[in-house]
Amino acid sequence: MPLSIRLTEDEEARLTALAERTGRSKTFYVRQAIEAYLEDLEEQYWADEAVREWEASGKRSRPAQQLWDELGV
Repeated sequence: MPLSIRLTEDEEARLTALAERTGRSKTFYVRQAIEAYLEDLEEQYWADEAVREWEASGKRSRPAQQLWDELGV
C-alpha cells in the first residue's frame, strides 16, 4: 500500500546516504523503522491501557518487591 511522507532535508540526506552505503533501498529502511517503532508504540499503549483498567477496577496495588517475595522470586 503506497504511503507518502515528508522528510526534512537532513532526514532525506541521511536515509539516502545509508541506502547508498549499504546497497539497500530507502524503502527498506523506512519499513524497518516503522515496524520497530510500531512495536514500541503498541507495547506502550497496551501498558497504558492495562494501568487504566487496573486503576478503574478499584483494586489495590502493592510494591513489586512484595509481590516477588510472595511468589518466591
